[in-house]
Amino acid sequence: MAIADDQPQSERSDAVLLEAITANNDMLALQQLFDRYRQQLFQTALGITRDQQLAEEVLQDCFYRLYRHAKKLDGSMPLAPWLYRVTVNLCYSRIKRQRPWYEPFHQLAERLKASSRSAPDVVAERREMQDVVRQTLERLSPQHRAVLVLHYFHDYSLTEIAEILECPEGTIKSRLFYARKILKEQLHQAVIEGEPLIDGISF
Repeated sequence: MAIADDQPQSERSDAVLLEAITANNDMLALQQLFDRYRQQLFQTALGITRDQQLAEEVLQDCFYRLYRHAKKLDGSMPLAPWLYRVTVNLCYSRIKRQRPWYEPFHQLAERLKASSRSAPDVVAERREMQDVVRQTLERLSPQHRAVLVLHYFHDYSLTEIAEILECPEGTIKSRLFYARKILKEQLHQAVIEGEPLIDGISF
């Protein structure tokens, strides 16, 4: 069954793209969904795994699973939470099979906090904050990192994160509280003047 849609290809809704995959095995539709969500999902995977190659593998596997399970997905529901849930679970699975990480975290911080602002003072401040974030995430478990990334880098509410991770909201609150506590400690240790603040993260 052909999908009739007057919208430009790049502007088709998630539901229409899912239907195209289900009905026509449309690889272009899958590619459009990949292009639409790859940056956010890659950032999430990178934030949890701290490994670029691993994050790329998670991203590819996530969309392979989307292709396989497209028929089972409800097109009337937002697709993003499902994609984040799959991404996080894939990260957990891969982390269990990996040796400890040894590579620095600065590249991750650069990706997660990329900004169009390029003034030297802004760049210097961002790098200082990135180092604090790096130190913080290195001390957190994958579960705590997942909550921190979803909440502060992707602006999901605690309720939404609980739905994505399929665990009680109280657990999410507890994990976020602990992650913020560690981040606050790191900020104080860094002797940063003024109110501790990272892109809207205040204490």
